[in-house]
Amino acid sequence: MQRPLSGMNVLAVEQYGAGPFGTQHLADLGAQVIKIENHRTGGDYARALGPHFADGAQGDEGSLFFQAVNRNKKSLSLDLSRAEGRDVLHRLVTSVDAVANNLRGDVPEKLGITYDQLKDVNPAIVCGHCSAYGRDGPRRDWPGYDFLMQAEAGYFHMSGEPDTPPTRMGLSVVDFMAGTYLALGLVSGVLAARATGQGRNIDVNLYDTALFNMSYLAAWTLNSDYEPSRAARSAHASLVPCQLYRTADGWIYIMCNKEKFWQGLCRMIDRPDLASESRFRTFEERLEHRDMLTTILDEALSTRTTAAWLDIFAGQVPSAPVRTPREALLDPSVKSSGMLSSVSLPSGEGFDLLANPIQTGGDGSDAACPVSGADTRHLLLLAGYSDMEIQALEEKGII
Repeated sequence: MQRPLSGMNVLAVEQYGAGPFGTQHLADLGAQVIKIENHRTGGDYARALGPHFADGAQGDEGSLFFQAVNRNKKSLSLDLSRAEGRDVLHRLVTSVDAVANNLRGDVPEKLGITYDQLKDVNPAIVCGHCSAYGRDGPRRDWPGYDFLMQAEAGYFHMSGEPDTPPTRMGLSVVDFMAGTYLALGLVSGVLAARATGQGRNIDVNLYDTALFNMSYLAAWTLNSDYEPSRAARSAHASLVPCQLYRTADGWIYIMCNKEKFWQGLCRMIDRPDLASESRFRTFEERLEHRDMLTTILDEALSTRTTAAWLDIFAGQVPSAPVRTPREALLDPSVKSSGMLSSVSLPSGEGFDLLANPIQTGGDGSDAACPVSGADTRHLLLLAGYSDMEIQALEEKGII
C-alpha cells in the first residue's frame, strides 16, 4: 500500500523548525517534498546546528537537529533572490501542487512565492506561509521564534510552580503545532485545488498558533473572570485529583478526570470513606479543598512505591510515572511499538529518529535528507532542463 500522500509534490522554501517540521509530516505521509536551499547562504542553517551530529556524515547532512525535521525530503540548490532563479522556480511550479515556506512575513513577496505571483504559472498552485506574526500588520517584517511566542501568549504564566519566575515549557510546542497546522492547511488547499483547479494562499503564523493552543482556557478567559495561572504540582485548572502526588520513592501523576476514577482511586488506596466525604464528593468540592486532599493523598500514596501503585491501578485509575526524557525514549516499548525509525546516511551509517505517529499502513522506509543541493541536477533534468542549460545555471551561480 502506498503512503496516502503519494503523488503530492511540494516545494519547500524553509529553514530551522516550524516549516520543516510541518513539511516532514507531508514527506512522511508520501508526498515528494523538495527543499529549495540557497547555496550562497549555506542552505538551511539548521544543517549546522549542534551539538549532536550523526556518525558517518560526509557533508552538511549530519546535524541530528536538522535530520529530526527533514527526513524523507530532497534538496535542490537555487538562489531565489535572482531573476534567473525565479525563472527556474516557475518551471518547477508548473508540475507541483504546493509551495511552502516559513519565512519572515515580508519575505515571500520579495522572493515571488505568493499565490498572486505564481497563479499565472499554475492557477492551481497552493502557497503555504508560516510566518512569525503574519504577512500583514505592523509586525510582518519582525523575526519571531517559539520561546518568544510562549512568553507573549501567556504560556510562561501557566508553566512551573507558583511563586517562581515565569517559566517556558520544555518543548518548542508552538513551532511544532504551527508546522502541523501548515501541513493540514496545505493538504486542505491541494484537495480543493484538485477539485476546482483554483489554488490559493494558506496562512499560518506562530503567534496565532500560540493563542489558539489555549483552547478551552481561552474560552473561559474570554467569557468569564477566569485568570489562567500556575497551580502547584502541575495540577489541572479545575479537575481534582489531577496532579503530582508523593510515593514511597518519588512521584506519581494521577488524573481522575471522571467521577468513576475518583471512586476507584479511593477504593484502591483503602480509603473508600473519601468518596462519600462531604468535602470531596464532587469536582467542585474537591477543588475547594484541594490542598487538604493533597495532604491526605500524599500520606496514603507514600506507603508504596510508584511502580507498586502503577501495578495496582493497572489502567483502572489513570496514572503515570514521572520519567526523564531518556527513560521514556529508551523504554523497550517505544521500539516494539514502531515509534523508532532507523535512518541511513549515504555512507551506510545509521541513526534513530522518532517515527511519525500517524499510522497509515503505507510501506517503505524513512530516508535521511541528503547534503544540500544533492538532488538539483536530477530534479532539473526531470523538469526538462538540458545538460547544457544546467551547466549554464551552475556557471552563473543560480544553482
